[in-house]
Amino acid sequence: MTQTSEKSSPTEAGPVKSATRVLDLFEFLGRWDAEKTHTEIAEELAIPKSSLTQLLKTLVRRGYLNYVPSSKGYELGPSIAALAKRINESNDLVSIAQSALEWVTAETQETCALNFIKGDKSEVVACVMSPRRLLYHMRLGDMAPLYATSGGKALLAFLPAEMLREYLSRVALEQITPNTITSVKALENELEQVRAQGVAFVVEEFTPGIAGVARPILSASGHPLASINIAVPVARFDDAARDRCVATLAKAVETVSQRMRAGNHGTIR
Repeated sequence: MTQTSEKSSPTEAGPVKSATRVLDLFEFLGRWDAEKTHTEIAEELAIPKSSLTQLLKTLVRRGYLNYVPSSKGYELGPSIAALAKRINESNDLVSIAQSALEWVTAETQETCALNFIKGDKSEVVACVMSPRRLLYHMRLGDMAPLYATSGGKALLAFLPAEMLREYLSRVALEQITPNTITSVKALENELEQVRAQGVAFVVEEFTPGIAGVARPILSASGHPLASINIAVPVARFDDAARDRCVATLAKAVETVSQRMRAGNHGTIR
């Protein structure tokens, strides 16, 4: 196959062209599931060898490609597998956690949800509504600032230190209610307590009249995969309700974690 010129149309110039080349390269190597040499890649994808050299070096350095000295070929690397594994884990987690959420609501009679990190917010990816007349309504896809909800704080507290520093350096702590934390130092102190206790609390920090309790679901390495939170009207949030939520979440999170390791989707007993 002949190589194309380095000239490109305006819509393919610069970063967009580079991104297209990376995706073409991943698809090419994935399609053949075999090592391909520098020359084979250049010819198949019509990328000038000088440009391809730097692209390959960058992708090898980041773990998206492996270089095999014996064949002088390139293959997909562990970072690709890690991304795919993360997607599969997320999909599995939603499925596995559903019965746990149903059990939590049955035990507490309160609304509960499974939350993922999405940028600087938490996203509800599964939920079960309280059967009571006075309840907090949550919907799939609901988003909230990480710093203002129990589910978000449970996720924040267990982020790797570098990720947490990056988040704290850029986040604008908007005062959503009179109780919302607006000081980074105050938030850092609270997150230390969450790490120590394994549970996060809020009282009317995001929604007036609503308190929240949450625990994180952690990977084997301690990374926060998700959180389960319970939303309780403040009128019912006494010490007994708080203790019941904490204990119920502990059992639910432990059960979900065990199922994640075993691939079991059963019900809680």
